[in-house]
Amino acid sequence: MLLTGSCFSDNMGTCLRNAMVDAVVNPFGTTYNPLSLLECVGWLIENRQITHSELFEANGVWNHFMFHSRFSGTELGETTAAMNISIERGHRQLSRCSHIFVTLGTSFVYRLNDNGQVVNNCHKLPAGRFKRSLCSMDEITAVLDNMATRIHDFNPEAHIIFTVSPIRHLADGLAMNHLSKSLLTVAAHHTVAAHPGYCHYFPAYEILNDDLRDYRFYAADMAHPSDVAVNYVWELFKAAFFNDNERSKAEQCERLSRLLAHRPTSPNAEVVGQFKQKAAKSLADMAARYPHITKLDYLKHYITCKEL
Repeated sequence: MLLTGSCFSDNMGTCLRNAMVDAVVNPFGTTYNPLSLLECVGWLIENRQITHSELFEANGVWNHFMFHSRFSGTELGETTAAMNISIERGHRQLSRCSHIFVTLGTSFVYRLNDNGQVVNNCHKLPAGRFKRSLCSMDEITAVLDNMATRIHDFNPEAHIIFTVSPIRHLADGLAMNHLSKSLLTVAAHHTVAAHPGYCHYFPAYEILNDDLRDYRFYAADMAHPSDVAVNYVWELFKAAFFNDNERSKAEQCERLSRLLAHRPTSPNAEVVGQFKQKAAKSLADMAARYPHITKLDYLKHYITCKEL
């Protein structure tokens, strides 16, 4: 799987990794607006490599307007190389994956005043350098239609799943947040209808707002979903995209991930040793049972060289 878009992609990506699904998540980092998402997809299809001259220095680190700040670094060469490695990894995944999830976050875009370029991340530069605008429904629909066509031409076997992020953009106010999400929802449904068979819609936004419908399912900032809400959506995600056999394997892998993540607190060396032996045996048994799950094989070899 390949997931790209709003930080809700990161939420589902974490769940998928815990289930040891082969998933690449946000090769450019968190991406909110549909115009930047289209550009990201285009770069992945082309395997476009960036050069040093495309980065700019601000606040002591090198940045790129297409990449999230988690890619920014103090060394120009290392930063550029890390970005290009992520693009190449995303390109390989896009060419072979069975499912591509595109999570739309906002209809608002930021453009550089000097050249009109839409930026994926402002990197906390002065607001006066950007012009903010709201995309129209027709504009978003055209972008998503173009994205679906380009992905299908590049990887005809892939299913494209659009979803609207349930994360609220409260800085816009509730009215503008709803307007923004509404435009994304309508455009996504138009695109799915125009590309039957390989385009689909997963109602993450609707699940949180119309099914759970309660502030207790949000984190303290009242914008991001709580862990309970993420787990609830994850269960529906598995029901929608995994068959019974896949769901069983995913749940076994989730249990193993929790076991491997646990750190025994007992001061008794014998107890700690028994736990490590149990975890290593569980991992080896799973790797033998499911040799096609590449992460299991990787972890098995990794743990032989390093203590749990």
